[in-house]
Amino acid sequence: MSNIIAIVGRPNVGKSTLFNRLVQRREAIVDSVSGVTRDRHYGKSEWNGKEFSVIDTGGYVVGSDDIFEGEIRKQVQLAIDEADIIIFVVDVEQGITPMDDAVAKILRQVKKPLFMAVNKVDNAMRDADAVEFYNLGLGDYYTISSINGSGTGELLDAVVEAIPEPENEEEESELPRFAIVGRPNAGKSSFINALIGEDRNIVTNIAGTTRDSIDTKYNRFGFEFNLVDTAGIRKKSKVKEDLEFYSVMRAVRAIEHCDVAVLVIDATRDFEGQDEKIFWLAEKNRKGIVILVNKWDLVEKQTNTMRDFEAQIRKKIAPFTDVPIIFTSVLTKQRIFKAIETAVEVFENRKRRIQTSKLNETMLEIMQHNPPPATKGKYIKIKYCMQLPTHTPQFAFFANLPQYIRDPYRRYIENQLREYYNYTGVPISIYFRQK
Repeated sequence: MSNIIAIVGRPNVGKSTLFNRLVQRREAIVDSVSGVTRDRHYGKSEWNGKEFSVIDTGGYVVGSDDIFEGEIRKQVQLAIDEADIIIFVVDVEQGITPMDDAVAKILRQVKKPLFMAVNKVDNAMRDADAVEFYNLGLGDYYTISSINGSGTGELLDAVVEAIPEPENEEEESELPRFAIVGRPNAGKSSFINALIGEDRNIVTNIAGTTRDSIDTKYNRFGFEFNLVDTAGIRKKSKVKEDLEFYSVMRAVRAIEHCDVAVLVIDATRDFEGQDEKIFWLAEKNRKGIVILVNKWDLVEKQTNTMRDFEAQIRKKIAPFTDVPIIFTSVLTKQRIFKAIETAVEVFENRKRRIQTSKLNETMLEIMQHNPPPATKGKYIKIKYCMQLPTHTPQFAFFANLPQYIRDPYRRYIENQLREYYNYTGVPISIYFRQK
């Protein structure tokens, strides 16, 4: 269902450079020293009208005693298990190495679309050198240069061809889908059990008890939607498996096909890096977001504990701070129905359409009182605006000099839209276009 593409290969073949090119941001650190990528990077990309998620893994190392490289091996294996499509990157400069052979051996057993990218091919001589990679037994290859982009278009054309067309889209869109996401052991399954009033999902204090994404139809008190409990571990549990990585892999899948992501965090552990990663995944996918601070009954409270905790979260998620934060305790069922009411409100906000005449009436008056700052002596005038016909809130503002409008003014416009039309919990996209 999801379109997750994993980039794998041995160290220092240019995986991170390719990742940065696909997501069009310098997110992954690139260095000529092998083994720089130890964390995984997750990005959103689009090609020929098809969107997909990209995962940059660390380099696969065989027979190493290094603790980091041992972890990286596990990450790569998990990425191969979870991804829908795999791009295997090799280096034309060094040719086939024993490590390439080892990775190819694993990939030959994978029954998924696989594309071999021979990197660092930036001239015709190297193009001829790439022929030796047929010896890996993985079929045809694509010659690319991640650093200057040559050949990546042909590779992506082939990759998006392998992405299946969505099936039964109308059938799926009938009921809203709320994905319950978060790091392991935050209380996701307990939250669903408390809502539906039965122990549908197994709950233990061992992180990673949930092994698959489970759909639960909820139809009570006038609400009807699908709840999706996301997994920590799917396969036979191993102590050494990286639960954090797996939770994000499963969250990617759930988030891509939900309407609202309910991010459950553990109040006893604060809003940590993994929670932030999942939050920004939902934001990049333009999903509605509700943050649930669970286990609030276990926190020692003083006068301003709740206010301070909320302020700390909003600081970390800035500039997208218009997100509902609800403090709950699944154990005592404190505010769990408030959480669902809020998720439904966010779902309605995400669907909201504003009539073009009303939008212009409100926004043009606001922009007349506070126009964009003049740049290089040129005055910017915004003459017209409209909401685009998309599934998520996106707006186009038509101006005489859109290239001079800066981010602070874009944020000002977004804040005004939120204030007048209530887009709480929903990412908004704003485009300035030539009049």
